[in-house]
Parts: sequence; C-alpha cells; structure tokens
Amino acid sequence: MASPLLLVVAAVIALGAGHGAAFDPNPLQDFCVADTTSKVRVNGVPCKDPATVTADDFFFAGVDRPGGAASRRYGFTALPVQIPGLNTLGASHARVDVAPGAVFPPHYHPRASETAVVLDGAVYFGFVTSYPDNRVYAKVLRKGDVFAVPQGLVHFLYNNGTAPAVLYATLSSQNPGLVLLADTLFGAGLPDDLLAKTFLTDLDTAHKIGAKFRS
Repeated sequence: MASPLLLVVAAVIALGAGHGAAFDPNPLQDFCVADTTSKVRVNGVPCKDPATVTADDFFFAGVDRPGGAASRRYGFTALPVQIPGLNTLGASHARVDVAPGAVFPPHYHPRASETAVVLDGAVYFGFVTSYPDNRVYAKVLRKGDVFAVPQGLVHFLYNNGTAPAVLYATLSSQNPGLVLLADTLFGAGLPDDLLAKTFLTDLDTAHKIGAKFRS
C-alpha cells in the first residue's frame, strides 16, 4: 500500500502537470526570435537564426502614442506591442486608449490572465467570477494604478470621466485570444429566438440588437 507521503507527492505532481498544460509551453533556449518570413506552420512562430538576431528584435517604439486597431462601435483603440524576441516566452502586451464615455466591453481571454496599468486618465475596471457566483470585483483606477484579471474571466473597462484614458496591458500568453461577448453572441448569426430566450426578452428586441452587430 502506498505511503501517505507518496500519495501527497503524486497528487502535487499531477496538479502541477495539469496547471502547466494550461499555459504556453516553457522555452527550450534563451530566446526564439520570431521569423515572420518563414512559411512553416507550428504552434507559435519558427525561430530566426540566432546568428542574425540583433537588439532591435527585443525592442518596440511607439507606445507613447495611440495606434493600432480602432473600434468605432465602442470607442477604444488597441496597439499590439509586437516584439519578435517575445516569441515562445508566453507574454504579449498592448497599449489601450479609451475615449471619454467609451468602453472596452465585457470580454475574456481564453488563454491568458491580464495585468493592466493606467498610464493616464481614469477608468472603471473589473472582472466577474464564474457561474453561479457571478461576483463583480471592480475599482476606479487612476494614473499609476494596476489591476489583475485571472485567466478566462469576463472583464471590462469603462471611461466614465471627461478625459481620455490610456492603459498598458500585459497578458500571460503569446496568443491570448479575445472574445467580445456581445459581438460573439449577436454578430455570429445565432437564431433570434435563441438569443431572445437567452436574454429573457422578446424576438423583436433580439432581432433589433442583432441587426446592429451584423450591419
């Protein structure tokens, strides 16, 4: 019969193995600078020849100003901080700008936790725990404040002030994924009657909301 200590050790190993499988794999070398010209398809990006790596592969300029993809619907822009040297290191970064009165609506990252620091302005920032508790953890963040979001939980930010807000977000995956809840549910073409039953509303209301996301 196995000793209690052996059973504890086995349980710890099993838990550790399960936890590790949920995140990006550990690198097998000091770095693996992304070779964006490669046509090889792997779970990530192939490595550049180390002999051709330079300091610029670990550098990004431009976080001091807005840029990147803009959302006219919600009023934010997101600038990915693209550093080839972060390839395989399980991290990604972005600058997020949110106009006064605008939102980064409820969403989640299926493969990453998130830590955000406010560089300027103020936002109402928070996350919601999983069902059935659905508990909200949120605060008004101001310049210099930092907030963390556990992996896979729905979170949001709202600039309910009168000045633009700027945040710098760090995510714990090279490819964290982004699921915008409203866009996913109403923009994917799900049947209006399904959405009406899901949101406890009538068919006409569900159709009108869906039309805004499909136009």
